[in-house]
Amino acid sequence: MKEGMFVEAEIWTVAHTEQGNAVLVKPVGSELAVPIFIGQLEAHSILIGLGGVPMPRPLTHDLFISLLEKLGVTLEKVEITELKEGTFYARLLLKQGLKKYVIDSRPSDALGLAVRVKCPIFIAEQVIAEAGVSIKLVTEEETKEKEKSPSPRELEVTRLKEELQKAIDAENYEDAARIRDRLRDLGEN
Repeated sequence: MKEGMFVEAEIWTVAHTEQGNAVLVKPVGSELAVPIFIGQLEAHSILIGLGGVPMPRPLTHDLFISLLEKLGVTLEKVEITELKEGTFYARLLLKQGLKKYVIDSRPSDALGLAVRVKCPIFIAEQVIAEAGVSIKLVTEEETKEKEKSPSPRELEVTRLKEELQKAIDAENYEDAARIRDRLRDLGEN
């Protein structure tokens, strides 16, 4: 694909729909968004990255970024390149000194990395033409779903509360105290 066939985009929202979780990628200045359906874990990771929620241990995307940093590699941008038979494709554009690398990726992984390093996101015009939907339609649907969709902070609080209960049940009070402190830091009692 030629570079001219891509437009800059942003993650407009991550939503839970009847068909599952979707990340909506919106070309900058457009009234269209491209819904890319992703798994629950991938949606969770993108939300954590978007919200800048600190994690007690690195998630896979955080680990990958740490690895890139140690190797002196920069993630310059991600591109959502095509849609084939209902499957979206993406790639990472990396730079290490004078060397450049292009790595194939799932869009969910590419976006999970992009939100963490705050690199540009691009989407192929052909993908927008094939899969773009009006944001007005999405906004109406999102309004119906809004009450059901937790924020990244709420997701982290729920996860920590579950961990806290497991630690208490296992009589691991040291971990329970550490988790309690993290909940307190997030403003939960």
